[in-house]
Amino acid sequence: MPLVYCGACSHAPGITARAERADTQTRQALHGALGRMGDDIRATRPDALIVVAAEHFANFFMNNMPAFAIGMADSYEGPIEDEAFLRIRRTTVPGNKALSRKLIERVMQTVDVAYAEEWKFDHGISVPLHFLTPDYDLPIIPANINCQGPPLTPLKRAWAFGEALRAAADALPERIALVATGGISHWPATPDSGKINEKWDREFLARWAANDREALLSYSDAEIYRDGGQGGFEIRTFIAAAAAAKGAKGTIEFCEPVPIFAVSCTVARMKIAA
Repeated sequence: MPLVYCGACSHAPGITARAERADTQTRQALHGALGRMGDDIRATRPDALIVVAAEHFANFFMNNMPAFAIGMADSYEGPIEDEAFLRIRRTTVPGNKALSRKLIERVMQTVDVAYAEEWKFDHGISVPLHFLTPDYDLPIIPANINCQGPPLTPLKRAWAFGEALRAAADALPERIALVATGGISHWPATPDSGKINEKWDREFLARWAANDREALLSYSDAEIYRDGGQGGFEIRTFIAAAAAAKGAKGTIEFCEPVPIFAVSCTVARMKIAA
């Protein structure tokens, strides 16, 4: 049946690791927006949640870097980071191997995708799940787009991946929700960590909410790196979500730059028809 939910949110580790160092009102508003996103997802009664993420060399390295990967396991573990640092308890997260395989087989009809029967979640998935599925009672199907190891997955292929995920979900009887996670402008692990290009972020989100394919795919990697830092390459996950929305328009539920979290923290959704 048609995709039941499509959204996007930030996954910055500081959201949990440095929570108390942010402005209290901003932190509470962000956590509230993430909590509402989780409520909205559960309200659609999904059988599984696809999380399209940007990996951080937790599982995929330069010796074998797939452009796209989807998890195919009945369970996963995360976070891979130190629990005391991230402030998220390491746990087993349920998957659905049979459903993942069906999705992968359909995605493969149009997009070459790797699959992984073992996957350690890093903050890119664990931070969102901490808020969206705090009881870890919803099967997760992780998906990754190469946003970190050049040559990066081209933006137009990220769009094609989103289209393939939507077509696969629509072809199955199960109810599938999808959330993309990433950052917009940020410069992690550099002297510029904490820098945020708010103007660039809001312009990108305006294109995303309008689901303007041409505008979303018009960025070059050189422009992204100049204006959004190496963390800005993660817009690929948001682009995949826009493609999966199949022309639907989006709403930005929350977007505020939080320097101590090193990113414009974002919660957004596409208006998928019921």
